[in-house]
Amino acid sequence: MTEYNPKIIDIKTLDDAKKEIKNIGSDKKSIDIMAPKAVSKTIKLQNVLLQDAIIIKQDMLSIGGEVAVPRDTFALNKEKADILVIGTISQHIRLVKKLKRHYPRIKKIATELDTILKDFK
Repeated sequence: MTEYNPKIIDIKTLDDAKKEIKNIGSDKKSIDIMAPKAVSKTIKLQNVLLQDAIIIKQDMLSIGGEVAVPRDTFALNKEKADILVIGTISQHIRLVKKLKRHYPRIKKIATELDTILKDFK
C-alpha cells in the first residue's frame, strides 16, 4: 500500500455522500452543502432540437458539467437528437435555474429536468 492509500469510493446517492462526508468528521452544517457535489448523474434527453442541445451544452459547460451531443450537432444536419447531460446533482440543479431563463421550449426542458431531480433533493 502507499502512504495515503487512495481508493475510489462508490457514491451513488445523496445518502451515500452524506454518510461518507459525516464519516470523515466534516462539520454537520456543511454536509448538505457538499453532498450534492459528490453525486454524479447522467440524464438522457430524447428528441431534443439541435439548437436547444447547443444551448444546453453551453449552459452546462459554463458550470463545469458536460453534455454529450451527436458528432454533427453543430452542422445542424438533422433536426433532433438524443443527448446526455452529465454532472453532479449540484450542477444539474444550477443548470435547471439557467435553462429557466430561456425561451419556452428550453423552459419546458428545465421543468422536466427539475421533476426528475426532485428525487435527489
